[in-house]
Amino acid sequence: MKVRGTVAAVVLMVVACSSMAADWPQWQGVNRDGKSADTGLLKEWPEGGPPLAWRADNLGGGDSAPSIAAGRIYGMGNRGEEEVVWALSEKDGSEIWVMPLGPAYNQRASQGKEGPACTPTVDGDRLYVEGLGGNVACLQVKDGKIIWQISMTEKFGGRAPMWSYRESPLIDGDKLIVTPGGPDATLVALNKLTGETIWKAKVPVPDSPPADTANSNSGRGGGRGGRGGRGGFGGGGSGAAYASVIAIDFEGQRQYVQLISNALIGVAASDGKFLWRYDKPANRMGINCTTPIYHDGMVFASSAYGAGGGLVKLSKDADGSVKAEEVYATTDMQNHHGGIILLDGYLYGATGGNEGGALACLEFRTGKVMWDQRENAGRRAKGSLALADGLLYYRMEDGTILLIEPSPKQYIERSRFEQPDRTKLPAWSHPIIANGKLYIRDQEVLFCYDIKTK
Repeated sequence: MKVRGTVAAVVLMVVACSSMAADWPQWQGVNRDGKSADTGLLKEWPEGGPPLAWRADNLGGGDSAPSIAAGRIYGMGNRGEEEVVWALSEKDGSEIWVMPLGPAYNQRASQGKEGPACTPTVDGDRLYVEGLGGNVACLQVKDGKIIWQISMTEKFGGRAPMWSYRESPLIDGDKLIVTPGGPDATLVALNKLTGETIWKAKVPVPDSPPADTANSNSGRGGGRGGRGGRGGFGGGGSGAAYASVIAIDFEGQRQYVQLISNALIGVAASDGKFLWRYDKPANRMGINCTTPIYHDGMVFASSAYGAGGGLVKLSKDADGSVKAEEVYATTDMQNHHGGIILLDGYLYGATGGNEGGALACLEFRTGKVMWDQRENAGRRAKGSLALADGLLYYRMEDGTILLIEPSPKQYIERSRFEQPDRTKLPAWSHPIIANGKLYIRDQEVLFCYDIKTK
């Protein structure tokens, strides 16, 4: 009987783990790479799209893509005069709880002012969020109770970019990593349980003009001509932009890599020491939104507004200092805010800014353009990406959702459909795939589509 009980417990544990294997607990999924672990999904959709499982209304305005963990869906929105966090049932979209964080932030710029864009980060029985005005909060998963809350502007002198704070917090071990963009606190590490400061990372602003190559912490090359002041538009020094941090391991050292207002940078995870910078992926407007990509000792990053991006190879000197040497720079991938996915040695992402754009494919190690859909697409054909079960899910800014077979040889579209009840606003919330479902957020509404093979 004891053996049977043990076997049953193991089976239940395996079933429980497998049922959560395709959760999406944070920004861009488990590994922050835009890839879902889900399998057994439809390879083509019926005419009109996959069946709608349910929809949830009155969530509040905002571009926050949801996170999914342990049977619940989490997101943010502005409801009336309040900025809130909400939890829904993964089964039917019914509301479990909603928690106000404080007054809705009054953003000056018109675009994106409807509400927050942070994807909540789920870590066990806690949930971490960042509001438009720089409020960082830790909540209980079970009921939304706020455990602790800090203001990045008040505590660290953070300067909100023109389009506000839009990153999603990173949990790494016992640390919470966010980007205040303050004069002495470009990045900070907080104790995730208490909110207490562990370290502050100050990224220096070089005085020298832009260089043609990457540079390390020696200060060679500098950032774009001593830009100072606010992040996000018209300058920024080493201020906050709109991207989210990733954690990497290189040569026995853990780093946090972030695309800030004037550079792609790396700092030591242990103490926040500034390690290296690369300026070319940051545009002169400071509107840098895309999460960097790390692979095999190399980092790729990109932005729009004429900047494009580039690939750097990291190396470590005998004294322990880290250098980032440019492999190539390219203007053929000017990713605005839809994200880039690395698959089998190739980059897939939309290229183009406010002027429009479309999906393109580049070779990761060389920057060679394999194909570019801009000649075959309309003005609002750029969009956001996710990958699941070998296929790309692409949501264009006009709201059209496409299923694409990734191939460096040619663009292969499998299916497409139009989301119902579209708002007039650009569709900026990224598509999410978790546990056989496709989630599409459009401001107040969340659509859940059944994409599991029957």
